[in-house]
Amino acid sequence: MLAILVGILYFLNLISGTTAIILGALAVIFLLTSLISTCPLYMPFGLSTRKQK
Repeated sequence: MLAILVGILYFLNLISGTTAIILGALAVIFLLTSLISTCPLYMPFGLSTRKQK
């Protein structure tokens, strides 16, 4: 939902410049995370939230 809000704010020209770039990048990361169902930062750091058998 945050990613959608950032997109709306950008297209309504309520945010611009560096703020828009930073929030846009975070929005893309949030969307990718929700689509692949895992955080991309887990892989390089070897983190896992799955219960081990």
